[in-house]
Amino acid sequence: MKEMKGVHFLEKILRTPGQLRYNTCMCGFTGFLDKDVSYDRASVIKRMNDLIAHRGPDDEEYYSDEKYYVGFRRLSIIDIDGGRQPMTNEDDTLTLVYNGEIYNYRKVREELVSRGHVFKTNSDSEVLLHGYEEWGEAMFGRLRGMFAFVIYDNVSGVVFGARDFFGIKPLHYAVMDGAFIFGSEIKSILEHPKCSKVLNERALENYMSFQYAPGPETFFEGIYKLDPAHWFRFSIGMDAPETGRYWIPEFNEDTGKSLDYWVDEIEKAFDDSVEAHKISDVEVGSFLSSGVDSSYVACSAHVDKTFTVGFDAGSHYNETDYAKELSELIPVKNISHIISPEEYWENFPRIQWHMDEPLADPSAVALYFVSREAAKYLKVVLSGEGADEIFGGYNIYREPLEMPAYDKIPFPIRRAAGRIASSLKPRRGLNFVVRRGKKLEDRFIGNAYIFTAEERGRLLKKSGLAPSPSEVVAPWYGMVSEKDPVTKMQFVDLNGWMVGDILLKADRMSMANSLELRVPFLDKEIMSLAGKLPLEYRVNRENTKYAMRLAARRRMPSKWANKRKLGFPVPTRVWLKDEKYVGIIRDAFKSETAEKFFHADRILKLVDDHVANEADNGRKIWTVYTFIVWYGIYFPEDVG
Repeated sequence: MKEMKGVHFLEKILRTPGQLRYNTCMCGFTGFLDKDVSYDRASVIKRMNDLIAHRGPDDEEYYSDEKYYVGFRRLSIIDIDGGRQPMTNEDDTLTLVYNGEIYNYRKVREELVSRGHVFKTNSDSEVLLHGYEEWGEAMFGRLRGMFAFVIYDNVSGVVFGARDFFGIKPLHYAVMDGAFIFGSEIKSILEHPKCSKVLNERALENYMSFQYAPGPETFFEGIYKLDPAHWFRFSIGMDAPETGRYWIPEFNEDTGKSLDYWVDEIEKAFDDSVEAHKISDVEVGSFLSSGVDSSYVACSAHVDKTFTVGFDAGSHYNETDYAKELSELIPVKNISHIISPEEYWENFPRIQWHMDEPLADPSAVALYFVSREAAKYLKVVLSGEGADEIFGGYNIYREPLEMPAYDKIPFPIRRAAGRIASSLKPRRGLNFVVRRGKKLEDRFIGNAYIFTAEERGRLLKKSGLAPSPSEVVAPWYGMVSEKDPVTKMQFVDLNGWMVGDILLKADRMSMANSLELRVPFLDKEIMSLAGKLPLEYRVNRENTKYAMRLAARRRMPSKWANKRKLGFPVPTRVWLKDEKYVGIIRDAFKSETAEKFFHADRILKLVDDHVANEADNGRKIWTVYTFIVWYGIYFPEDVG
């Protein structure tokens, strides 16, 4: 392989003593395709890459030709001395940048070698290059792992990129003034001189309902996120990239097998996935809350260290004792940290910068702190994300199974009863009538439903720009229209909530602390198995994740296997009754940003009603507050 041009044009800058001053972290990349030579493209790519230094400053490299510039940041996890990127193929016609891990890369590599491909490294990165050469888009059927990558063909001028099956690793792109710009994080794209930083108010409107921006649009006009299990293809002259989907999670019940069979299969599949996710040349640890998901991971992975955070606000918000007790039983060393309210609130703006887009999930901040603790000791950590969506773990999934006789009442009557109930002061039992007075497709848009279309319309000064929440999720419902209600809910969450909330915070908060987070539940082999589980073994009237909990019980006491989900809970309810923090919220709600986007008197009433116990508006208040803080970080010129 000849030496890459990109190593030349920034060699002096990159080799400056002390330049690589950051902690180690997961990989990231950024780049652009643009034939315009009127600006200093080498300087631009350097600035873009600097903005994602937290994702991988073990190594910093660049590549360029006359129109393609790309920068890469690397965490050395496998083949520490090799696998440098950007990476080219044998004849230097293809160039790869890649973020992730291919867990079955050795098997795929053997197949490619048998077909005549010559490898220069032992890294999983090179498998993607040769796999693309050999199979093109068909290679995804052979891959197992998490990934986002971009391959440039300097003969055809085509840029090809893809994102993994579940959306664990991020990939964003924009076409602006003839330039195709891409990156692991939006902040690097914003640094490009052709990128216009304009707020997408459609995203704000959707965010008010979902507590995140459902894809593919982002909070920035013209910048998109590639959806999970999708690829794109672009060349100069196109107005937008061509995109396609290569995989869809499927639910097809197999009712012919016993419960014991499924528990055995879950145990075997999970053990296999955990072993695959532990492949590394550096130490691997595990996050540990008190719930079954992270406990199952920790008990199965045989790591040396687990990490936990909690709050000094009562047992409901502090899982460190549970985690310590289980860690002693395994036994492994447990490292915990109690997050003070001051730490939480002081770090919140920094966290919104790392997030790229506002995410009104308070647990994202807890994830930031547990990642910070883990990063003091190691580079790679396992976590339990994805189990709830795949195996049916959320309590809301039991709702369609409650009082089935009520559904026999004609829907017009239930709808009328729901409307009457919604006009009354909230009290126990009324919410059931309200929810069951709506069709599933209207009442369930995912695990978070903060503001209805009508509510957000009353708060926002501009509304009606975005589709209604039910219109956003309608395509996902359409893909599983023949399935039962619980399966529909799981499918909606797999495509929406998990991608926009769970995996966004997992990636950004771990990367903010230079830590690679791996999620063994989110494996396509596990999904294939879980998709065959009969409904009664996923969710029933007594329990959630029923078969998975039975498998987990083989590894841990029932105290953990049966514990309901908490997952690093945050005491925002407590803080929003404390005048100190309520004062911070009130100041934000009276700010220039609040006046610009909201009817300030109406959002302040949310606070007044909450403090007076007239309504439980905690999640609504936090959603508005998070946006205001985020906007001040990314649009400081608009807020003085």
